Amino acid sequence: MRIKDIELRIIQLPLVRPFRTSFGTQTSREVLIVKVVNENGTTGWAECVAMSEPLYSPEYTFACIDLIKRFLLPALKKAGDFKAEDVATILKPFLGGQMAKAALETAILDAQLRDEKRSLAAYLGATKSKVECGVSVGIANNLDTLVEEVKSYVDAGYRRIKLKIEPSWDIEAVKTIRKIWSEIPLQVDANQAYSRDDGKHLAKLDEFNLLLIEQPLDEHDILGHALLAKEVKTPICLDESIISLQSAQDALALQATTVINIKPGRVGGYLESVKIHDLCVKSKIPVWCGGMLETGIGRAANLALAALPGFTLPGDTSASARYFKQDITTPFVMDDGYLTVPTGDGIGVTPDMNFLDLITIFKEIIL
Repeated sequence: MRIKDIELRIIQLPLVRPFRTSFGTQTSREVLIVKVVNENGTTGWAECVAMSEPLYSPEYTFACIDLIKRFLLPALKKAGDFKAEDVATILKPFLGGQMAKAALETAILDAQLRDEKRSLAAYLGATKSKVECGVSVGIANNLDTLVEEVKSYVDAGYRRIKLKIEPSWDIEAVKTIRKIWSEIPLQVDANQAYSRDDGKHLAKLDEFNLLLIEQPLDEHDILGHALLAKEVKTPICLDESIISLQSAQDALALQATTVINIKPGRVGGYLESVKIHDLCVKSKIPVWCGGMLETGIGRAANLALAALPGFTLPGDTSASARYFKQDITTPFVMDDGYLTVPTGDGIGVTPDMNFLDLITIFKEIIL
């Protein structure tokens, strides 16, 4: 295929409630939406999961726009006729930028699959028609507020609860939730908030029968995670540390993790995600699909990925209403703790253009 034109658009979506993690609080989600039109006039959609500020990752929305405009898009146009499977190789000379690269690859793949009248789920190798829903719960102002929020998700039917933690908000929060819900699958996510010196403290979480502790240490400290895994009984899961197939291979070789959170944007796209999935299946390592507060565009694609056989743990594949009063696509509604995997062409959804225009704060079309 050849790219005829591309539209880069930033939207601002208010969250239904503030979402606090160890690195900051979000009250709205700024999202870069990528629209690609190919030579056939077919449109492909994707979203870039970078945040408005470089807090979770070095990438942020306007930096991704600059990278796409200056380097990535010119390289793709210079390549001439190519397929989505070629995008990663074409863009490999440019260091980093996984989230920007993932958005481009996904939009191109969406257009390609729409031309072929194939769904993303079928293309990736999905074996499930519905995916178990987990939910991520931010750091609360107090324990009563935390209990109230968790109760609302349990009552709604979510099958797994994830608590965001930090050194001042961990043991008591987990203890409180586990005391009330003794059987529900429960895990915690530190977003790199701890150090190697916190091993004994984190070992206090072992008594609560958690599924895993997600990314307790700095993303670059693979050795630290391997050492921590010997101090705690709870499985260590890596998130921010996994940016490619190679990083996953290294982490497994060092026994730094026994569970991997695959986030397509963080690893450069859905094709790289499948490679990591296949590695983990071969290595008998469970994986789950992480979330980045995606709109319906990203959520649709994540559901296609999470329907692969190796995704054996509930991911952050929440219903649209978890984050947004109104989504930019037809909302994903949970049914008995599951979301249905889209089966339409490409990612299987398209945005509501009227609503998209209403919440757009930046738009540029590049011919």
